[in-house]
Amino acid sequence: QVQLVESGGGLVQAGGSLRLSCTASGRTFSSYAMGWFRQAPGKERDFVAAISWTDGGSTYYADSVKGRFTISRDNAKNTVYLQMSSLKPEDTAVYYCAARRVVVSVRGNDYDTWGQGTQVTVSS
Repeated sequence: QVQLVESGGGLVQAGGSLRLSCTASGRTFSSYAMGWFRQAPGKERDFVAAISWTDGGSTYYADSVKGRFTISRDNAKNTVYLQMSSLKPEDTAVYYCAARRVVVSVRGNDYDTWGQGTQVTVSS
């Protein structure tokens, strides 16, 4: 089992960029698929991006962020990143990283380990 800690959230103007990080404890991080999800106030949690367990592995994106966000991972640092560019006010949400063993998924219910979340606020 890993534990996850997100960082890098904050306030940014529309059109700006942020990079979120999610650092995992534990020695088996490399065998976990990782995902990013977000939840805006009053809305359901939505899938953002996911990456398979191998370095440079397969990546998956929600249509709403495709071309603007990039997920990557560095297994040597036990860290997964979400580079967010061309941010829009509708990207405002609490962003969560999540982990599950081996098989990547775009469904939140498939993930069994979650971080505490980091707030991203995009002003217009």
